[in-house]
Amino acid sequence: MSKPLSLSFDPIARADELWARRWGAVPSMAAITSVMRAQQILLAQVDAVVKPYGLTFARYEALVLLTFSQAGELPLSKIGERLMVHPTSVTNTVDRLERSGFVARRPNPLDGRGVLAAITERGRKVVEDATRDLVAMDFGLASYDEAGCRELFEVLRPLRVAAGDFTEPGAV
Repeated sequence: MSKPLSLSFDPIARADELWARRWGAVPSMAAITSVMRAQQILLAQVDAVVKPYGLTFARYEALVLLTFSQAGELPLSKIGERLMVHPTSVTNTVDRLERSGFVARRPNPLDGRGVLAAITERGRKVVEDATRDLVAMDFGLASYDEAGCRELFEVLRPLRVAAGDFTEPGAV
């Protein structure tokens, strides 16, 4: 986990003030900088929790996705689609999970060239243990209550819709 900065001022607010003096007010600059810093903080916190299990948060997400699937296995292409990552990242993630004994690859019987990643019993155990620890630390969001977490989810939702992650129900 990264060392706290412990500054006597908010560096993002300061950058926002200086930006406004030089180029005019651009609230989106402060917002993106805040989002990026929040991502750094959260990723460091959750990675520290899953590291003892031989995981990164990205690998943890892949295991969780496999536990959500009916058969405990998915094509690599489907994993990439659901986790919204590049195929190369999926291959790297599954390679590492396989080396750790958390998943096994097998041919996809529905696609002669395709490969399935299947969660192993060891993978199921590690995802349960890591999940218990992540829930205990509120996935790094303990400074927010339940309503705050839901609000944060809703505030970021339009960004994900605009990026084409999904179509809002009822949208034309």
